[in-house]
Amino acid sequence: MSLLTVDIDEAGYKLQEAVISHVAFKLERSSLTGMIGANGAGKSTTIKAILQELPFVEGHVVREEGTSYSYIPERPIYYDELTLWEHFEFVAAVEQLGEGHLLYAKSLLKKFRLADRIHEFPATFSKGMQQKGMIALALFTKPDLLIIDEPFMGLDPGSTKMLLDMLDEEKEKGTGILMCTHILDTAQRVCDSFIVIEQGTVKACGRLNEVLAKCGAEDGSLYSCIDTVDDGDE
Repeated sequence: MSLLTVDIDEAGYKLQEAVISHVAFKLERSSLTGMIGANGAGKSTTIKAILQELPFVEGHVVREEGTSYSYIPERPIYYDELTLWEHFEFVAAVEQLGEGHLLYAKSLLKKFRLADRIHEFPATFSKGMQQKGMIALALFTKPDLLIIDEPFMGLDPGSTKMLLDMLDEEKEKGTGILMCTHILDTAQRVCDSFIVIEQGTVKACGRLNEVLAKCGAEDGSLYSCIDTVDDGDE
């Protein structure tokens, strides 16, 4: 069985008002799948459907039994009254994670150069620091499935490389990763497969050569697969 199976007939924010339709794909272990498309194409709505955050979904989203997952949102979300380290302690308590996970959290924070800021409030951090903290919060739980929405926003080149190295390490552990991104050059280089969303449905799905052929991208670039019309926020 696939780690994640998505087969959505229709879904949206109001009953019987579909924003996405006929969205179907599978995510396997030890894989990095890039979900790409123009603004307003339906990428974020698809993620919300997977996370069961939509009031209207016809179809099904099935995770392999016993699968744990973590989600990294496009915009970092923190509790105002908790320090960075208290966020890790809170998640560990809710998920009933042991000392080994907290030790792993400390190693992640050290890699991201946040170890000396753990007793401070994330609201005082730069956007890049907040993003790195969210990445560490997602990874320290050691999820089977990792869903990431625009992970490179706010990251400097060094932190971007570090994140990509970490994603490689996660794949080696067997983690399945679904990454929504507009950074197509990077996606084309690091992803194993792709899902192209256009006007609320899947335009193409598969490995790079399959997607390029489906999109008729004769120049061999993912940019040619994207509808350049910006329909607004997703």
